[in-house]
Amino acid sequence: MNRRAGIVLCGGRSRRMGRPKAWLPIGRELMLQRVVRLLASAVDPVIVVAAPEQVLPPLPESVVIQRDPEEGQGPLRGIAVGLNAAFRLECSGAFVSACDLPFLQPGFVRFLFDQLISDRAVCAPNVGGFIHPLAAVYRTHLGIVAEHLLRTGRRRPWDLIQSVPHHLLTADDLRSVDPDLQSLRNINTPDEYEAVFREILTKEAANGASPHGSQQE
Repeated sequence: MNRRAGIVLCGGRSRRMGRPKAWLPIGRELMLQRVVRLLASAVDPVIVVAAPEQVLPPLPESVVIQRDPEEGQGPLRGIAVGLNAAFRLECSGAFVSACDLPFLQPGFVRFLFDQLISDRAVCAPNVGGFIHPLAAVYRTHLGIVAEHLLRTGRRRPWDLIQSVPHHLLTADDLRSVDPDLQSLRNINTPDEYEAVFREILTKEAANGASPHGSQQE
C-alpha cells in the first residue's frame, strides 16, 4: 500500500458564494475540473467526494466518484468517505483538498507526502495560527477514526487531527516549494472569485490561450 491518493471534497453548500463552487468557470476549465487536473499531476488515483444527488461537471474516466451518504454533515464526513475509499484502493496516504484551490501546486502536494514521517498520521499546514485540514495529507486508515468521531458528535476536521500523532508545517517550511503559499489560496465569496477569475484569465491570455478553449472543444 504505497500508492498516494488525492481526495477532493465538493459536497459543501457554498453559502457565501451563492452557487456551487464546482461549476465556477476558472479560465479554460470549471473549478472542480481544474483542481482534479492539478492534483492528478501529483497522485493517483483522484477521488471526488460529492453530495448524494449532486450533479458534477465532466471529469476524466480515471476519477473515482464517491457519494457522501449523509448530506450536511460537514467536511469530516467527506474526509471519512474519501479515506475509506482510498484505503480500499490500497493507498497508504491521501492528500485531502477542498474543491476551491485553483492555485494548488503538484510540488506542494508531493512535499506534504514527503514530510509525513513514519510515526505521524497527518501532515498539515499551520500558517498564521490556522491549521489547513483541507490541504493536508492523512494516512488512509484514519477513515475509521473519523467515523468514530462522527458517531460521538465530533464533526470538525481538527478533531481528527488532534486525536492522532500529527506533524504541522509552518509557512517557512512550505515556502521552500510554494514561495507565495498559493496552494492554500481558496475562494469563498463572489468578490474573491472575480479576482481569481481575472487573474487566471490574464495569465492565460499572456500565454496565448483561448480563455474558453476547453469548453468549446
